[in-house]
Amino acid sequence: MANDLNVDICVIGAGSGGLSVAAGASQMGASAVLIEKGKMGGDCLNYGCVPSKALLAAGHAAHAMRAGAPFGVDGAAPTVDGGQVHDHVHGVIAAIAPNDSVERFEGLGVTVIPAPARFTGPRTVAAGDRRVTARRIVVATGSSPFVPPIPGLDAVPHLTNETVFDQTAVPDHLIVVGGGPIGIEMAQAHRRLGASVTVLEMLTIMPKDDPELVDVVRRRLVAEGIDLREQVKVVGVEKTAAGVAALIEGEQGADRVEGSHILVAVGRRPNVDGLDLEQAGIAYSPKGIQVDARLRTTNRKVFAMGDVIGGLQFTHVAGYHAGVVIKNALFRLPAKADHGSVPWVTYTDPELAQVGLTEADAKARHGDIRVLRWPFAENDRAQAERQTHGLVKVVTDPKGRILGAGVVGAHAGELIHTWILALSRGMKIGAVANMIAPYPTLGEVNKRAAGSYYTPALFSERTRRIVRFLARFG
Repeated sequence: MANDLNVDICVIGAGSGGLSVAAGASQMGASAVLIEKGKMGGDCLNYGCVPSKALLAAGHAAHAMRAGAPFGVDGAAPTVDGGQVHDHVHGVIAAIAPNDSVERFEGLGVTVIPAPARFTGPRTVAAGDRRVTARRIVVATGSSPFVPPIPGLDAVPHLTNETVFDQTAVPDHLIVVGGGPIGIEMAQAHRRLGASVTVLEMLTIMPKDDPELVDVVRRRLVAEGIDLREQVKVVGVEKTAAGVAALIEGEQGADRVEGSHILVAVGRRPNVDGLDLEQAGIAYSPKGIQVDARLRTTNRKVFAMGDVIGGLQFTHVAGYHAGVVIKNALFRLPAKADHGSVPWVTYTDPELAQVGLTEADAKARHGDIRVLRWPFAENDRAQAERQTHGLVKVVTDPKGRILGAGVVGAHAGELIHTWILALSRGMKIGAVANMIAPYPTLGEVNKRAAGSYYTPALFSERTRRIVRFLARFG
């Protein structure tokens, strides 16, 4: 029939990972179908990475006007126009959108079907009035914000990452439920744009990161006036005349926090509903689709990747998965996903970036470790730019093998690149210690942290004895 398609590869989901697979497959000579029921570009472009960083940039601009005094610059307090901030955020999305558009992908030879997809068999997918049979199928449907069953929340207007960027006015008082990366980024961005902000976190903020590095971020958030409440549970939400109230319980007892808006940022769940995965023999759970190291599902002709398989839910992980899938699906190479050197960054000010094991994880796994630190305050560029809050922290084994690294401070997301390369290539600490770093750059903190591994031996009594002995020979 005219509506039936028989292709090499069918991709369900036009987020960053799905787009990469579809484009790569088509350009490598495979016939490809891409199915997307929502917006091209997925969460990252429309509701995640792109708009959040654009909003953070607006917050940074406002903060810079307030923070000129140490440089001898007396700036006026900024006037923030919420409508123009909204236009800035959506203007950034619009500038990037053509790269992910239907037109571009059809120009690459991909057949794009704008409809929900569901499996009808092991190798067949229905989407709208089309039926697709494919040699290989890729599920890249991503994830959605998880809204917890807090009593009263369903009766109160609330924001998630899918709606917070549609606001055309800065909230008077934003209550953020959840102190993970999304919640903390949005808390600081809104605070810098003029909102009062309260963060409610059941555990501690950014719990997956090294606590020593998180504390640097925590101190900055509090200094900027964010009401940070950790170890509290939200037990109810109520509508008020001014907006909303959150009822909380914690070590200090019960309390009531009132605000104008509430943002729920407590996690995400894989998008598996409506796919009829059972029809294709694909095993899954609330945590996501089950895959092996090659990203194959229990149906070996179907792959799954990115957020929908759970685990590390980052755009760059989905992009990495795309390469693994293409090697397996198109070239039949037994490529496996290795997540040992996957970095992650929280784009607060200061930024916090990590790769590999934290100190606690390394100690639990390896026992005997070395911990290296170097503070930004000992870096000349950081002093010149008044960006001295932060440090580099590196974990090695006793022989100098790098196990993990974290950076908190200005441009941490860029500085972590050195440690990503070193870790992924199995380099020892000497490779970073011996590199020549240009002066004055923030990147010198990496070299200095690595060099501190050798300090105890280099300036030991044994070394002094050797120097004195060699001096006898002229």
